[in-house]
Amino acid sequence: MNQQYKEYLKLNKNIFFGYLASVVISALVAQLLSEQVYYLNTTFTLLVDYSVYLSTFGGLYYYDNRKKYKLESGETNWFVLKKDLIRLTSSLGIGEIVYMITRWVLQYYLLVQVYEPYLASIISQSISFVIFIIVVNVGIKITGLYKDDA
Repeated sequence: MNQQYKEYLKLNKNIFFGYLASVVISALVAQLLSEQVYYLNTTFTLLVDYSVYLSTFGGLYYYDNRKKYKLESGETNWFVLKKDLIRLTSSLGIGEIVYMITRWVLQYYLLVQVYEPYLASIISQSISFVIFIIVVNVGIKITGLYKDDA
């Protein structure tokens, strides 16, 4: 399999496991905060979602890529690391903005429509995740993060 596709798969795997961890914890928090007004429930759930997702994704991404930026001398190749982090951050950043807006609006709407808080969290997070993964992968393709010559 082409190395470029392996990198895409590893990134998407890390994003997916971050999502799985955050969807479970977010649903629990949404239900625990069910007595709060809808906008507070939505906001706090989104904050928990981000902290769990970013922690999980960051740890897995580091684990998968810890050797990628090492030179034979054992030193870090800061030039390549910096270039890749800028590309990754721009792709993830745009996706995160789209995700955050979509998730907040959807969860708030579902809470107003009297969905159970845990269900509103799961539904809004799932729909937002699909949009997020599409935006991130298109962004990575545009920035050329995993081009063979990068």
